[in-house]
Amino acid sequence: MRKIALITGATSGIGKATAILLSQNGYDLILTGRRDKKLAALKEKITQESDAGVILLNFDIRSLDETKAAINNLPNEWKAIDVLINNAGLAVGFNTVQDGNIDDWERMIDTNIKGLLYITRLVSPLMVKRKRGHIINISSIAGKETYPFGNVYCATKHAVQSVTKGMRIDMLKDGIKVSSVSPGAVNTEFSLVRFKGNKEKASQVYNGFTPLFAEDIAETILFVLSRPRHVTIDDILVMPTDQAFSRDFNKQETN
Repeated sequence: MRKIALITGATSGIGKATAILLSQNGYDLILTGRRDKKLAALKEKITQESDAGVILLNFDIRSLDETKAAINNLPNEWKAIDVLINNAGLAVGFNTVQDGNIDDWERMIDTNIKGLLYITRLVSPLMVKRKRGHIINISSIAGKETYPFGNVYCATKHAVQSVTKGMRIDMLKDGIKVSSVSPGAVNTEFSLVRFKGNKEKASQVYNGFTPLFAEDIAETILFVLSRPRHVTIDDILVMPTDQAFSRDFNKQETN
């Protein structure tokens, strides 16, 4: 019997790679995101390449009303969610606090913290009722330390780390697994979003070293999910070999 995994932010990057990998490993999928065409293309790819069932939920996780409507209107047979992967998140802007853009701050806080909380509040009671489930929150090296110009983004990922611990404590007696996966530099749309579409700046982030790729984190998530019932990977930090901490890279000169 296939399990059901709900993945937020599934239109690209880690969310997309995780959806594809889980579809090949016994999971039916509820995929969420704001970009409906990308969601539809991903569903088509998955259904062509696997036997997985796929439901798409096109909404903005920053909106509590939209999130409620999406989850509450799921068909009953799709409410037996085994896995919630809180992947939706972003960094926007690269400024000091004193020069910060408040709209950027609110976008990060609303997505990375409030959006994660909204959907967890709706899905976790379904897990608690069944006394089983696994919540994986995608954090970051930015949740372990703070780097220059990363102030608010780092704060949101520190919050994810703290909320993850709180979830684990709160649902311990109900047998719900809670994990966080914290990547270092991953070559996805992350930097393109941070630099607001500036492809040159975004590409420079990954020059001179081999970063992680979305598939590396998807494989890590599958590993976390595949542990036996009595084992929970509480927190896992995944780094490129050429990255030690958030700002320490072994970069080679490129011509």
